[in-house]
Amino acid sequence: MSFEKEDEVVLHDKHSEFDGQVGTVTQVMETMFGDATYTVSFEDGQETGVPEDQLEAVEGDDEDDE
Repeated sequence: MSFEKEDEVVLHDKHSEFDGQVGTVTQVMETMFGDATYTVSFEDGQETGVPEDQLEAVEGDDEDDE
């Protein structure tokens, strides 16, 4: 699953001070290998270069509801 700017996500990185916290994707960057990495902003800071497999969509953040 890929994420877009403004998506709310949960970070899963035991080495990060933001592990388990909900944040907002503020930037999507594509690596030279075609993979995406993300900048995620939290209340107390941000984490950059986050790979997709460390992020989980926040439940109920379904933009298809019309």
